[in-house]
Amino acid sequence: MDQDEKKKLLGIAAAEYIDPMLEIETYIGVGTGSTANFFIDALAQVQHKFAGAVASSDASANRLKGHGIQVVSLTEVSSLAVYVDGADEISNDFSMIKGGGAALTREKIVASASECFVCIADSSKWVKQLGAFPLPIEVISMARSLVALEMVKLGGTPVLRQGTITDNGHQIIDVHDLEISDPASLEAAINQIPGVVTNGLFANRGADVLLMDHNNQVGTFTSGRELPA
Repeated sequence: MDQDEKKKLLGIAAAEYIDPMLEIETYIGVGTGSTANFFIDALAQVQHKFAGAVASSDASANRLKGHGIQVVSLTEVSSLAVYVDGADEISNDFSMIKGGGAALTREKIVASASECFVCIADSSKWVKQLGAFPLPIEVISMARSLVALEMVKLGGTPVLRQGTITDNGHQIIDVHDLEISDPASLEAAINQIPGVVTNGLFANRGADVLLMDHNNQVGTFTSGRELPA
């Protein structure tokens, strides 16, 4: 089974997993990226069961609308029953690195507004410790050099993501070589640097449930449980 087949399997499994949470007045949060796209495609089959979706990016909003699914802004709803999204890395405590698709700020906002965060990730994203994937940081352009210098002080190697402007109009710095032994503390510390919009550590609001492929099937895991090798 290739990567796309695994992602499609995960997208279908996620739609099935959240089905019991859906009610006619329910709004759900939808993530961004290749795995989330397969989830959006699977949602088209059950769109009659929920009211609409809040998208974490313009790209996801357009894909949802293409399936006839109503897209609303977060300011229009009081709460989200569930948020479904992928991850670039996820560890055993369900802390994640996200932002490879440059949608980290909106992803973090929508995740924080949701009662349940379901992460869908193929087994290649499972790691013992976060940090092999470079940490994305969304920055206001004026602060780019300041933030980069602060990342060097923390032991990282910052690299501007060339040609990338977020949906919010900002730039992305990808930080390599970070030692991430305490994701929650590092997430909070980086967010205190002036000019940082947010960073791609999802530790203070990590996933509640992980759907991950294993032996060509999808396993359901909860935080703190050792995942299969």
